[in-house]
Amino acid sequence: MSDYLKNTMKTKNVIEVSEWDALVEKTYGRPYKLQQQDGCRGRGTEEITVPAESSDHERDSVPENVNEETMGVSFKAWLARDPKQKLSNPEDQADYCLALWWERNFYPDVQMVANDLHAKGLLAAGAHTILIDW
Repeated sequence: MSDYLKNTMKTKNVIEVSEWDALVEKTYGRPYKLQQQDGCRGRGTEEITVPAESSDHERDSVPENVNEETMGVSFKAWLARDPKQKLSNPEDQADYCLALWWERNFYPDVQMVANDLHAKGLLAAGAHTILIDW
């Protein structure tokens, strides 16, 4: 390897999205799918650095309809809600509707989650790349 490459190459911490989701779900006991957030993310990467400043969602609630245009809630609201609490919409009472709602509408900012995982000692400080593929 050339000296130029040795001096310019960087090591990245890459996390498969399924591993990220599993860590979040295990840690917090809530449905979570990063790919489903923000209108469903395409294949690609999500770059995060921890710890870093984040902008928590200001909302404490979103309409209880699957695939509603309003998405994202504060980290505090996400932690406070019982993941087994049924949706108020009578058409969305099936368990799969509840899971989809959590995954697509009722989720916190990814940086808020990353910072908290770091504070808990579950995510090392530094730059991380979440590989979104399915």
